[in-house]
Amino acid sequence: MRSLRTGLSLGSVLTGIAALGALLVAAPAAHAADTPLRDLAAAKGKAIGTAVTGSKLTGTYGDIAGAQFNSLTPGNAMKWETVEPTRGTYNWAEADQIVAFAQAHNQQVRGHTLVWHSQNPSWLTNGTWTSAQLSALLQDHISTEVTRYKGKLAAWDVVNEPFNEDGTYRSTLWYNGLGSDYIAQALTWAHAADPSAKLYINDYNVEGVNAKSTALYNLVKSLKERGVPIDGVGLQAHLILGQVPSTLQQNIQRFADLGVDVAVTELDIRMQLPSDSAKLTQQAADYKAVFDACVAVSRCYGVTVWGFTDSDSWIPDVFSGYGAATPYDENYVPKPAYYAIAGSLGGTTTPPPTGACTAAYSVQSQWNTGFTGQVRIACSGAALSSWKVSWTYGAGQRITQAWNADCTQSGAAVTCANASYNGTVPNGGSVTFGFNASWSGSNPLPTVTLG
Repeated sequence: MRSLRTGLSLGSVLTGIAALGALLVAAPAAHAADTPLRDLAAAKGKAIGTAVTGSKLTGTYGDIAGAQFNSLTPGNAMKWETVEPTRGTYNWAEADQIVAFAQAHNQQVRGHTLVWHSQNPSWLTNGTWTSAQLSALLQDHISTEVTRYKGKLAAWDVVNEPFNEDGTYRSTLWYNGLGSDYIAQALTWAHAADPSAKLYINDYNVEGVNAKSTALYNLVKSLKERGVPIDGVGLQAHLILGQVPSTLQQNIQRFADLGVDVAVTELDIRMQLPSDSAKLTQQAADYKAVFDACVAVSRCYGVTVWGFTDSDSWIPDVFSGYGAATPYDENYVPKPAYYAIAGSLGGTTTPPPTGACTAAYSVQSQWNTGFTGQVRIACSGAALSSWKVSWTYGAGQRITQAWNADCTQSGAAVTCANASYNGTVPNGGSVTFGFNASWSGSNPLPTVTLG
């Protein structure tokens, strides 16, 4: 798109800029009018959960977590390295915060995780232990943590990721030190600490029928036959776009036929960035396929997404070049996947109208070294609970002051987000913010980009 430069009349600049608009990235309140996902899931007899970060449970993040989900999983707050970073010294702050939030919002909590090869404290992994010492440490950890939350948690992922891809046992501190029966021991100790909590074994790449899921199946069958307390199997479901296993429902059913519940515990569906409409459409179909499989099996307890917003997703940090894996984008805008989930659960499948909320950038006044600009955000057919606008300057313009928005500039890129008092834009309403900026020689229109 060509730039308009100084020398044009101010009126023509205003008209051109207003027609262009600025990038609007917003969190619509419009979908709040739809039936919340948690109510749709409950009507189907299912749980719908999300992993959360305790420190973020405020503002829009907290509002969505509380309104849309009936189950929470602490992303990291209950892992061993978090709760006992130094031997005998405990930190329950974030875990307690999440449990309290869940209680206040009538939500269940899924404990995650008691026995894992990862995210253990260095004092444990660097120690030299006899089998008896290791067993005592593990029993003490399980008993201490489960007892603390006795009666407050619906379920625990007791043992996490015990298998290799070929179905053999993973070589870990626990397997090497205690043998494969550490799994039965851990379940037994957890049950003793809280007989009412449902106890799960949780793993990844076990969503379809394969060597790894068959090893898990055989383990659960053996545990049931031995009378070891095991209530369910967790299928993590960290999936790749277009790769939902065709045998997912069959696999869920075969575990259910053993007499245990099945939960999809950590669902996200990553794509190679950047995202586009085709990828988002495929992602929506993939999310629907997973939820459809769970809805179809009575003993599928429910589905937990591993973070509901891309801003809280682990994917970009671990899988280079991949992301956009959750049902909401980084600005809390529900993606097609959100509506696909709602549709699978019997709710509305149609997103709000595209362009229902817009932003228009204009120049209010201009002088030889600077200018005053304004952005007006308006909605018709939808509403916003928060907003963010972005643009890129083309001739070295620099914002020097802003009001009614929090603005930052990095190089030519400008991002402005709502202030604490003006994030809400009702259907049929508008808000404006303004700024002063410097320029030299020319003041072309900012380049508008989407995404």
